[in-house]
Amino acid sequence: MKPPRRFGARTIATLLGIRLAYRFGSRLAPARTVAHAARIFQTPLPSSRERAAHASMTMSARTETVEVDGQAIATYVWGDPSTQPYVLLVHGWSSMGLRWENWASQLLANGWAAVAFDQPGHGRSGGDLCTLPDFARTVSAIGRHYGDAEAVIAHSLGGAAVTLALDDGWTAKRAVLIAPAADPQAATRRFARFVRLGEHLRPSMHEVLAQRTGVLIDDLHIRHHAPKRSQPVLIVHDAFDRDVPVEEGEMYVRLWPGAALMKTRRLGHRRIVDDPGVMAAALAFVSGPSPSAAVHQSPPPPPQ
Repeated sequence: MKPPRRFGARTIATLLGIRLAYRFGSRLAPARTVAHAARIFQTPLPSSRERAAHASMTMSARTETVEVDGQAIATYVWGDPSTQPYVLLVHGWSSMGLRWENWASQLLANGWAAVAFDQPGHGRSGGDLCTLPDFARTVSAIGRHYGDAEAVIAHSLGGAAVTLALDDGWTAKRAVLIAPAADPQAATRRFARFVRLGEHLRPSMHEVLAQRTGVLIDDLHIRHHAPKRSQPVLIVHDAFDRDVPVEEGEMYVRLWPGAALMKTRRLGHRRIVDDPGVMAAALAFVSGPSPSAAVHQSPPPPPQ
């Protein structure tokens, strides 16, 4: 769960209620409080399904369904990945596959097909709970279903999922990770501070998460996975990202052999995905020769 970008009266009231309950519950009913916090942490915001329903009315993609671990995963296909090289597009937390539709026309113009999908509990896919292990397993399953990709482009938690999932029965020639998360412990720490969950209960919440997913939280850190990757990768991260600090993107560059870093300014965590400069750099990276690791600084956007 990430802090909502805009706070309506209902959202503020709900958040204040949770914070008050957790402040007392952390002392008086720790087990119940941890269970509730773990469920909230694993539950995507309703806006994912609402936005997907709205976007589906005007989408240009062909829709398909792939079953993953007994759940129906909604996929969106542009072009024909069975005959064309394709790019796999992976969204982040509480987002949706159709958030990539702006990229589709550009990919098609370059001769590539494109495949996006909704993670479990997101958009039009089944399920209600979802965390990084679910993200990674779904990426692997979709990759195996559609075959090896020309490239994979991912945002936020999707970037961490791709790092875990690459070469798990499928692969991609290149990767572009936009504002990728790196440290799940840091994510639960930010969550605990936001909802006022007692820090002493965070290890218990990790145990609850591991019981459901079968994966220990420390095993999800990208330090265990990025050094094993051999694909050329471009990391794009904004210096002022408040959701996933730029230091996490820089961690990828240190750990992933040959990684390149592009830093932006004042695009934040979400606008960065649809920025024309970021899109152009990503498409150039996917189609061009492997660059040496370098740091690029984009100029700040003009005053609004």
